Amino acid sequence: MGHWEHFAHESDIGVRGLGASCAEAFEQAALALTAIVTDPAGVSSVDKVELSCEAPDMELLLADWLNAVIYEMATRHMLFSRYEVRLADGCLDAIAWGEPVELSRHRPAVEPKGATYTALSVRHREDGSWLAQCVVDV
Repeated sequence: MGHWEHFAHESDIGVRGLGASCAEAFEQAALALTAIVTDPAGVSSVDKVELSCEAPDMELLLADWLNAVIYEMATRHMLFSRYEVRLADGCLDAIAWGEPVELSRHRPAVEPKGATYTALSVRHREDGSWLAQCVVDV
């Protein structure tokens, strides 16, 4: 079962997703992104948004994916608590479920500005799991 975590990086925040598949690691990295803003457990999955992106390699695809989520958060004023990612041939198709931001209930801590190439990594680990991580500018 996948999980996410944060890691410290100067004034920014690292997001890390771990999963049984690369797609699950991408889903968990997006949950770590949500967790920078608020507790994902407090975000209802009432509205869905479809996202797509493509890149020449998996690391750049992760950065593009997280930037697509940040864009949707900013332009739709939404938070997401569940992600479904499909990966094939450098393309990512995803569905993000969430709800509009309610300042009094979600109490957003920060606004992510963008995924960076710092500590950017997508790899299959020795234990068979996948890791997807990068630093997010906040």
